[in-house]
Amino acid sequence: MARYTGPSNKLYRNFGVKDLSNRKLTSSMRTNPSGQHGAMRKKPSDYALQLKEKQKIRLTYLVSEKQFAKYYENASRKTGVTGTLMLQMLESRLDNVIFRAGFAITRKQARQIVNHAHILVNGKKVDVPSYLLKAGDVVTVKESSKEFIKAIKESIDMALNYAWLTVDYNSFQITFDRVPNREEMDPEFKEQLVIEYYSK
Repeated sequence: MARYTGPSNKLYRNFGVKDLSNRKLTSSMRTNPSGQHGAMRKKPSDYALQLKEKQKIRLTYLVSEKQFAKYYENASRKTGVTGTLMLQMLESRLDNVIFRAGFAITRKQARQIVNHAHILVNGKKVDVPSYLLKAGDVVTVKESSKEFIKAIKESIDMALNYAWLTVDYNSFQITFDRVPNREEMDPEFKEQLVIEYYSK
C-alpha cells in the first residue's frame, strides 16, 4: 500500500490535516499552502474543493486512495446518510480508537502499536490497524506491553473524553460503546464535498 512518508506539517498546510504530527500544532505555524507560490490567492474550482476535502479526510485517518474509496462504496450501499456512515467507519478503525483513547500520540504511532501486536480485541490478538470495531468490543493492551503504553500515556498532557468510548487507564482497557454521532465527530469535515467528488 502506498503511504505518505513526507513532512506531516506540509499536509497540515496543504489540506488542513491537524493531528498527524502533533496534537498541539502551534498557532504560529503557517497555514497557507506549501511551496514557492503557496501564498498566492486563487479561487479554487468546485472540483479542487472536493478533491482537497477528500484528501484532508483521507490523510487525517491515514488511509490509501483504494481504502478510502472502499469506505465510501460501503457507506453508499447502507441505509442512512452516506457521509456520516463513512466517517463512522473511519472512526471505528482500531488504530483510530487507540489514538482517540490516548494510548498513542499520533495515528501513525497507533498504527505501529497495532502492527506490532501490542493490542488485543475481546481477548484475541489483532494486528490489523483497519480492523473495524463493533459496539461492545473491548480493546486491551497485552500484559508485556503495558509499561510501554503507560509511558506513552504519561507523555500526553491533554484530557481525552469521548462519549462513545469508555477508557480505563488503570487496566489499559478501552470499551467501544457505540459509533459516534455526526455532531460528535470533527465539525471541520465537509463530507458532502467527498460525496460530490465520488458522484461525478
